[in-house]
Amino acid sequence: MTERIAEVTPRTLARVAGVCQLLEALTATYGQVIIPGKLVAPANAAATAANILAHERLFWVGFASSTIGVGFHLAWAFLFYELFKVVNRRLSLYAVFVILVGCAIQAVTILFYAAPWGLLHGANSLAAFKPDQLHALTLAFLKLSAQAFDLYLVFFGFWCLLSGWLIFRSTFMPRVLGVLLAISGLGWMVFLFPPFAHSVFFYIGCASAIGEVPLELWMIIAGVNGERWHEQASAASAH
Repeated sequence: MTERIAEVTPRTLARVAGVCQLLEALTATYGQVIIPGKLVAPANAAATAANILAHERLFWVGFASSTIGVGFHLAWAFLFYELFKVVNRRLSLYAVFVILVGCAIQAVTILFYAAPWGLLHGANSLAAFKPDQLHALTLAFLKLSAQAFDLYLVFFGFWCLLSGWLIFRSTFMPRVLGVLLAISGLGWMVFLFPPFAHSVFFYIGCASAIGEVPLELWMIIAGVNGERWHEQASAASAH
């Protein structure tokens, strides 16, 4: 697979990476933010359980969308490494390890998200629990899913910082995109303090849009400067 990818032009790799970035953003946001927002009543466990039971198809669409999002994220991270290893191989590899941890946490959020369905349908194995207790556990798992997602955002923010630096140091993409992505990363890393981050989420979202949307559009439309990419690759192999 690595050999086949090496045969693809850098511009094509960049465009595929940009598409994967866009699809990850759409699927993960829909599955891990929008759908839970429709189903979860934060202060009402019984209403949350009733929403899940009444909209099971929507619940599982959220599960599928979130899982697909992780797949797109892994593809995006791998392609990004292939593009920017010519800038700094060690830092690019470190960035991959960071986002792999982030993707693993993202997968855990999906596991917590799916747990309530088992609680609400496990009539025989959970007979010792009263309905209100099962409802409370359902809401607790969904809150754990949201908290795990906050932790994922911290690792994603750190990846954005590292990737922003790689873009800034490259010769084949505009440096301003690296600066904007680093700003986005700093915004997401505010989730090191979740209560404060949620109170200023509007500003974090704006920072994210400023950093990530231009990068997605540039990679999908323009890709990278292939000639300069090969020049930087040659310089890297010479050292």
